Amino acid sequence: MDARIDDIAERIRALRDATGYTIEDMANAAGVTAAEYGELENGKRDLTFTFLYKCAEKFGVDIVDLLTGEGPHLSSYTVVKAGGGLPIKRRESFEYRHLASNFKGKTAEPFLVNAPYSAAELASIPMSSHAGQEFNYVLKGSMRFVYEGHTEDLFEGDSVFYDSSRKHGMTALSKEGCTFIAVVLKEGHK
Repeated sequence: MDARIDDIAERIRALRDATGYTIEDMANAAGVTAAEYGELENGKRDLTFTFLYKCAEKFGVDIVDLLTGEGPHLSSYTVVKAGGGLPIKRRESFEYRHLASNFKGKTAEPFLVNAPYSAAELASIPMSSHAGQEFNYVLKGSMRFVYEGHTEDLFEGDSVFYDSSRKHGMTALSKEGCTFIAVVLKEGHK
């Protein structure tokens, strides 16, 4: 596993120790088994966005604290230039860039997402869920969006807004991949 994942896993372990939560407490909060949580906390598996988001919520910290070890510090506005943003590894192939990582007290988490095409993933789209609501807007290419048995193919300019506490998933539909904006609205700010 790469050093970045090891660093993030160490911060999660340290926060769990500092808060007094058990592995079982955190596994329940993250929606994984205790064994899976142990592998994630020890850097033996990729840390998904959903896992990181749920851990940050349980600890009462910003997801940026977990990713960088430093909290956001801007409160009026923040600018991210083209190609910028804090990179987040959500799943093996997706590239997420957090577009407001320096802004403290966020009520939403905005991301620029690049999803490469994968026939295998298109055949079996990974599903996840997390508290709050989410908005996705396709900038380039197309995506397949699945939500509790419903399937929607979205193209450039299309968007979807949904209750993200229910099982959902998406992947690139077009061979050239898909670029989209994802905005996760935190629970309590609906």
